[in-house]
Amino acid sequence: MQVPKLVIFDCDGVLVDTENLANGRLAEWLSGAGFQTTFEYCRKHFSGRSMASVQKEIEAETDVRLGADFVERWNAGLPDLFAHGVEAIPYVRDFIEKVRAAGIAYCVASSARVSKMHITLGQTGLLPLFKHAMFSSTMVSRGKPFPDLFVHAATTMGFAPADSIVIEDSVAGTQAGIAAGMRVFSYHADPFSDPNGLAAAGGILFDDMRELAGLVPID
Repeated sequence: MQVPKLVIFDCDGVLVDTENLANGRLAEWLSGAGFQTTFEYCRKHFSGRSMASVQKEIEAETDVRLGADFVERWNAGLPDLFAHGVEAIPYVRDFIEKVRAAGIAYCVASSARVSKMHITLGQTGLLPLFKHAMFSSTMVSRGKPFPDLFVHAATTMGFAPADSIVIEDSVAGTQAGIAAGMRVFSYHADPFSDPNGLAAAGGILFDDMRELAGLVPID
């Protein structure tokens, strides 16, 4: 397996432990709007997705209407939601530092807005490592599971998709990376992860960030 020229990190669930907080709130909001759901359903089906795509799917398949300002209200509430208790994924900083030491380019590409990444990466102390290259699905026409975001990130960074790898934790994100023509390493340490779905999407599974440097490889 060749050494990548670019490592693309997803943010939520890969760099920062936010998925359970976010999906807990999402389940509350959707249920309150008439879409009866659970945390477990949201965690499985909506992780890695932009709120715009979640709203589009729900409104296309049901009679529930979340409102024209749903995405804006969601984003407005994130500073409060993530004000306390957000932690970095265990050992991910060590892997980032190994990538940096090897002289390999890297960036973050997330369904979330850049402003949200500033909050969560800022809470964990990882923001200085990624301020140079932050990509959001708001920058492309289609979010995950489509390949647009990862292709945009690689192209902007000056690398071919085939020379890039993605570190993901969601099925949608894994599908997006594979569709972009990249190798995808899918993290599933969280008890609510879907390892079977990740494997079916084409991800190379791992559940400990300390394993990653040996899997990639980076030197």
